[in-house]
Amino acid sequence: MNIVIFGAGGRAGRQAVAEAHRRGHQVTAVVRDPARHGDLTGARVVAGDATDAADVERVAAGHDAAISAAADLAVPPHDFFTASARALTTGLAKAGVRRLVVVGLASVLPGASGAPLMDEPGYPNEYRSFSLGHAAGLEELRAGDLDWAYVAPTGDFDHDGGRTGGYRVAEHGDMASRISYADFAIALLDEVEAPRHHRAAVSIREA
Repeated sequence: MNIVIFGAGGRAGRQAVAEAHRRGHQVTAVVRDPARHGDLTGARVVAGDATDAADVERVAAGHDAAISAAADLAVPPHDFFTASARALTTGLAKAGVRRLVVVGLASVLPGASGAPLMDEPGYPNEYRSFSLGHAAGLEELRAGDLDWAYVAPTGDFDHDGGRTGGYRVAEHGDMASRISYADFAIALLDEVEAPRHHRAAVSIREA
């Protein structure tokens, strides 16, 4: 497949590029400044803006599916994630790309109580604005017509963990869960190659 990956310079994006390359796909890695990512291998690295629908259409043309791991910590989370969701759904549709897999956040998905994980007792609130931004972006995805999957770690990432080759779909969020970026990327590529979740959010935990 021809896969375009937005936010390819970040930790999740880099592992998605590596996993796609491992599976033999053709990969276009979209970053803000290609000169800063000369170490990205196994992909064609191009400049692009995930919050600009015309830019999304331009870089996505000719691709079969898209992954977005894009984030910009210099922009208020609500502004970035709503803008990127709108630009991706609009731009990808115009480019003829119907499948989008988005790297999500556990805090906006249901916890064991059924309420969003970020609203459960004991959940740390220092990143609440980031969580609310993600939630707003998810609502923008729901408002569009694209076939998307919002894939989040069940808890958080194990920043030092390696690739075990497996993962599980979780029933609900769990703050104690940790999955490596490499194993999480397996789930992202599985949703590209053989979609199981359509216009739906899913949380992924360690095997």
